[in-house]
Amino acid sequence: MTTATAIIDISTLVTNDPSLGEGPLGLLQNAAVVIDGDRIVWVGESSKAPATDNQVDAGGRALLPGFVDSHSHLVFAGDRTAEFNARMSGRPYSAGGIRTTVAATRAASDQDLEENVARYVREARRQGTTTLEIKSGYGLTSQDEARSLEVASAFTDEVTYLGAHVVPPEFADDPAAYVDLVTGPMLDLCAPHARWIDVFCEQGAFDGDQARTILTAGAQRGLTPRVHANQLTQGPGVQLAVELGAASADHCTHLSDADVDALAQGDTVATLLPGAEFSTRSRYPDARRLLDAGVTVALSPDCNPGSSFTSSMSFCVALAVREMGMTPDEAVWAATAGGARALRRTDVGRVAPGARADLTLLDAPSPVHLAYRPGVPLAAAVWHGGTLV
Repeated sequence: MTTATAIIDISTLVTNDPSLGEGPLGLLQNAAVVIDGDRIVWVGESSKAPATDNQVDAGGRALLPGFVDSHSHLVFAGDRTAEFNARMSGRPYSAGGIRTTVAATRAASDQDLEENVARYVREARRQGTTTLEIKSGYGLTSQDEARSLEVASAFTDEVTYLGAHVVPPEFADDPAAYVDLVTGPMLDLCAPHARWIDVFCEQGAFDGDQARTILTAGAQRGLTPRVHANQLTQGPGVQLAVELGAASADHCTHLSDADVDALAQGDTVATLLPGAEFSTRSRYPDARRLLDAGVTVALSPDCNPGSSFTSSMSFCVALAVREMGMTPDEAVWAATAGGARALRRTDVGRVAPGARADLTLLDAPSPVHLAYRPGVPLAAAVWHGGTLV
């Protein structure tokens, strides 16, 4: 295996493959991983690792799959510090603040937007995130949404058309006309650049009927639905997501028993975004309730300039454990394999032969330290597609 690299002396390896190790995380102790090109080719005990020309000594530290972030809003310009400051001083969060970012994004050059995305992708990668979904949604004109998707496409294949983020000011008196735009000329321009379609189904954004119309139109153009669902209030978003076969229902903060049952019976992943609750002083989602019902749960930082300006998956793991009833193992799984499920990917979120060589080495002996040491930058090394970044 002359071109391969062996990572040896791993104290705890998270494979997320129960056939390779212990429990749902498929934990292996004193392990090694061999990568060749952009793929993992061997996993097992460190003492049994095949000979390779290149070797990396993990030094008794933990290795896990790179984090899979299935929900981000990185194509934007401007700053909402003043809004955050006001909110922390007593003003509640509402969907309307998005329009501030829309104005700044429309005014920004392509280069400005590209440099912003590059900055936040680098920031996330340094912290162990190797797969990122990126949405549009701060352009809200056909041209600005299309260019947002083109910018996102330079950084990821997981690109989401979110023309239905909010109704822009110029359509405030005629939201039906904006739905027609989102499902017509805007969709025509945007569909070639996206894999997914999303809608913010919420009071102050789009109601259930509008969301169904938008998602159905996208599906007819080959885009798979995702839904911003039940973030601020109970509403139709979660059940609509399940009905339409959406890959994920994201936020899931305010759920009825019927919502939980629908998620448990379908294959729509509940993606929880605790950074948004942290940054808006809102009630956290009840992950324990979902997990106990058999729902598949993912975690994401929801990086955006208004309600969750963090790219730190480890911070969200700590919040999920402290505030949402998850065990450390469940939170680690949700931040890796759960995110992969939410993107319908089988090549990421796990450490097994044939998977992408997306790996995060922690400066800690166990992945439990992600919750045990909140706020500490624990990513000691990150491989993305087999390349040390």
